[in-house]
Amino acid sequence: MAKVNDFEQAKDIQYGVGSKQRFPDSANTHYTFPSVDDLLSDADQIAEMVQHHMSYQKPRLLTLRNYFKGNNTTILTGKRRKEEHVADNRATHNFAKYVSQFVQGYMVGIPLKTTYPEETINEKLRDMNRANDADEHNSELILDQSIYGRAYEILYRSQDDQIKFTTLDAVSTFVVYDDTVEMLPIAGIRYMDNQFRDNETIVYVYTAKRIYIFKGNQNLENIKLDREQEHSFDGVPIIEYSNNKFRQGDFEDVLNLIDLYDSAQSDLANYSQDLNDAMLKIVGNLEIDAEEAKDMKEKNILLLRTEANSTGSSIQADAGYIYKQYDVAGSEAYKDRIANDIHMFTATPNMNDENFGGVQSGEAMKYKLFLLEQKRATKERLFKKSLRDRYRLINNIMRVAAEGEFDVNDLTITFTENLPENIAKEMEWFTGAGGRLSNETMLSMLTFIENPLEEIEKIEEEDKNSPLSQPMYDYEVAEQEEVTENE
Repeated sequence: MAKVNDFEQAKDIQYGVGSKQRFPDSANTHYTFPSVDDLLSDADQIAEMVQHHMSYQKPRLLTLRNYFKGNNTTILTGKRRKEEHVADNRATHNFAKYVSQFVQGYMVGIPLKTTYPEETINEKLRDMNRANDADEHNSELILDQSIYGRAYEILYRSQDDQIKFTTLDAVSTFVVYDDTVEMLPIAGIRYMDNQFRDNETIVYVYTAKRIYIFKGNQNLENIKLDREQEHSFDGVPIIEYSNNKFRQGDFEDVLNLIDLYDSAQSDLANYSQDLNDAMLKIVGNLEIDAEEAKDMKEKNILLLRTEANSTGSSIQADAGYIYKQYDVAGSEAYKDRIANDIHMFTATPNMNDENFGGVQSGEAMKYKLFLLEQKRATKERLFKKSLRDRYRLINNIMRVAAEGEFDVNDLTITFTENLPENIAKEMEWFTGAGGRLSNETMLSMLTFIENPLEEIEKIEEEDKNSPLSQPMYDYEVAEQEEVTENE
C-alpha cells in the first residue's frame, strides 16, 4: 500500500494532474485484510493503514465537516480578485447544515422505537436505552451519516459494570473488513494525538476478543504495542453505520453548486461595495482647484463652473461615475436556479418555494417529498442493519454476565417520519363514521408516549389508588368482603 502524504498528490495520481475531481475514490474506500491475525502480525501494517487514512480519507471528512460548519473552503481560500483596491467579500451559505439537519429531523425527529415481545427483556432494553440516552445517540449517528456518509459507535462496559455505547469521531475512525464477499468486520481502529506528549500518536485496535493499544510518533514510525486488554462482547465493538452503498454524504454531490452560489452572492456584494467606491468622471474644462473640490465633497454637492476654450466660447461639462454595469435581475435568476438545483439533487424541500408551504395533509407532503422518502428508505434499512449489530453485541455480553438473553431477530425497530399530519381531521372522520379506538392505539399515536402498555398500567394503578375508587360507607366495605368470600 503506497504512502501518500499529500491529498492533492493523491488526486493527481488517481485522475492525472489538473483534475477537477474534488475527492479521489481512495478518499472513501473500505479497508480490507485477509484476517485479524494477519493484520496484528506486523504493527507496521496497522501504521500504514492509519497513515493511508490520514492522507487519503481524513481530508475529505474534514472538508465535509467544514461545509457543515459553514466554513466553505473554496470561497474562503485563495484570492478571487486581482486588483488590490476592489472589494473581496467572501459570503458563505450553509446549505450543508440545512440539508443534514433536515434529514436528521425528518428521520428521527420522532425517536425510533425498539421493542421486544418478552416484557422482561423489553424492560431491560428500555432501561439501557434510557441510561445511554439512546434517542439523542441515534440522532447524532443519523447526523454523522448525513455529513460524512458514515458514522461510528463504540460499545463498552463502564466502571460501574453497565453496558454503554457512544459515538466516535468519524474523522479518525474506520473499520477493517475481511476480504470475503460478506465483508465481515475483523477490527475497528481509531487514532488520536496524545495531548500530553507532543509528536505521539495513539492507535486503538478493537478485535472480536481484545483491545490493542499501539503508540508511535506523529508519522507512526517505530510504532509499538503498548498494552492490551480483553472484552466480552464476542464481536468487534466498533460498529459502522453507512449512509448509502457508496458512503456518500447527503450534500457531498452538491458541493460545487454550493461554491457557485457562494461566488454569485459574493460577486453581488462586491458589486454593491465597488459602486459605493466608484470613480468620479468629469468631462470639460473647469475652474476648480483641489480645495474647492474637497469642500464640495464634504457638502455633498458638485458645482461645475466651466472656463472658456481657446476660441472664447463656453463649453459644456458633465460628471458621472464609472462602474461596471451589473445585471441584477439575471443574477437573482441565476442564484435561484442554483438554489433549486441544490434542493433537487439533495431531495430536500425549498422552504422559500411558495408552492411548498400552506396547510397540507401528511399524504400531500409525502408526494412532494417523494425523493426524500426513497432516500429515507435506504438510510433506514442500513441503519437497522447496524442497529441489530449493536443489540447482537449487547446480547452477547448480557449472556456472559448472566443478565438475560434474547433473539435479536425478534426485535422490532420502528422509524416514524417526522411529517405534519392532520390527525384531528382523520379522527373526526373516523368517529363520525361510528369508529372506536382502543386506549392502547390512541396512546401509541402520541409521540411523547414511549410504551403505550406501560402507560395504561400506570393509569390503572392511579385509578386503583384514587380516593374516588375507595368505598364511602361501611356497608359498601362489607358488601365487597362478602363478594370476595363467595368468590
